[in-house]
Amino acid sequence: MRTVIVCASVSHGNTRRVADSMAQVLGARVVSPEEADPTELADADLVGFGSGVFHGRLHPALMSFVRALPTGRGRAFVFATSGLPEIPLMSFTRPLVRLLEGKGFEVDGSFSCRAFDTWTPFKLVGGINKQRPHTGDLAAARAFAGQLRVR
Repeated sequence: MRTVIVCASVSHGNTRRVADSMAQVLGARVVSPEEADPTELADADLVGFGSGVFHGRLHPALMSFVRALPTGRGRAFVFATSGLPEIPLMSFTRPLVRLLEGKGFEVDGSFSCRAFDTWTPFKLVGGINKQRPHTGDLAAARAFAGQLRVR
């Protein structure tokens, strides 16, 4: 199965660690939005899209990249890391899922976990979730990826 993961990981490498864990299971190549080739994504059997959360939203570079993709068909998944938990009524992955579905992707699921965060108010105390993503989070990411392989 040809798989590509497009990952915007800019602050502490949290999201890249999650992407790399998923990539191990899926045999995927991990690229940034700037490195991603839309033609390669069109030829992939599965494409992952993920980033850290900034002010309650996924990274603008990832969202801009997805907005610029041509309409097509394919399977996708979404993932995110955040200092604060994802709240169902204010999901930070839902806008990307809807955008991908509007582009013709079948979105097979989403994954999120907590991660080290030094956003301004948290910076005053040295950040929050200093040990995350931890081995349990990365194991959960691998398990999520394993479920994608069997679909």
